[in-house]
Amino acid sequence: MAQNIYDRAEFFEGYSGLARSVRGLDGAPEWTAIRALLPHLAGKHVVDLGCGFGWFARWARSQGAASVLGIDLSENMLARARADTADAAIGYERADLETLALPEAAFDLAYSSLAFHYVQDFGKLAGTVYRALQPGSRLVFTIEHPIYMASMRPEWLTREDRSGSGRSWPVDHYAVEGERRTDWFAKDVLKYHRRLATTVNTLIDAGFALHRLVEWSPTPQQLAEQPELADEMERPMMLLVAAGK
Repeated sequence: MAQNIYDRAEFFEGYSGLARSVRGLDGAPEWTAIRALLPHLAGKHVVDLGCGFGWFARWARSQGAASVLGIDLSENMLARARADTADAAIGYERADLETLALPEAAFDLAYSSLAFHYVQDFGKLAGTVYRALQPGSRLVFTIEHPIYMASMRPEWLTREDRSGSGRSWPVDHYAVEGERRTDWFAKDVLKYHRRLATTVNTLIDAGFALHRLVEWSPTPQQLAEQPELADEMERPMMLLVAAGK
């Protein structure tokens, strides 16, 4: 089972205070770029993998989606999503993306925001999602960019090893894939680092055709309105991906 960090009280409390948690999609600075990757949703059946508080599920319905299935491992997330959703066409289920089972050819769009980097076996998940999509459908997801992820310490790399390297660039062993841990609202949050090529090739091997890659950075207008985003110009923090079946 994946690490269920969102059900740890200290993590959930911190996460709930983020702008994207309080304001929803409008609080996510990358949302405009994500919208440009999405197909028209009228009449579509959507699955949201790592649905969190259900912001995207409700937005998809507002755009005419016929149904939305939101999936998350966290009971805390699902409880908030259910409490904030009054729409019979939106359903929420608890499931682990590591062992996810979906009906075949049931969806027109698979969407995921900042969840796949918690998944160890991305190849298995990509295959599951591919089979769950209708021909001509799309997968749109965001993850932490591999460059950003590689700034976190590999489990086997000690702080002494890092401090003695003489390097100022904050990337540790980019070519070494696997577990990375960070302290973010809680100790030892577990994520999985994959090189950009690995992510793309895994999608291709699953049968997907790549439509678009976006190494997201803020626009000049966003920088003017939110100076705290200046750090995002130093390295890409997020990778946005659109692929089709």
